Amino acid sequence: MRTTVAIDEHLLAAAKRVAREREQTLGQFMEGALQRELAEREAETEVEVPVFRDGNGPSPGLDLRSNRALLEALDDSASLHTAR
Repeated sequence: MRTTVAIDEHLLAAAKRVAREREQTLGQFMEGALQRELAEREAETEVEVPVFRDGNGPSPGLDLRSNRALLEALDDSASLHTAR
């Protein structure tokens, strides 16, 4: 499909140079760059993690992306088991 876009002249020159180095057309290079950008954006979408309130699974409010929060939760859990 053909389309027209406005691109900064320095950015376009750099894209043409890289495409030439990779033995690609400018269109192939641009398509690949867009695919990578869109795939990266898709990977950034947050996933809903289920919370189990009956003692199994992560506690409500626990940030599973934070190593510190996970380590603190494990330490708290170990302290509870030791106290029993």
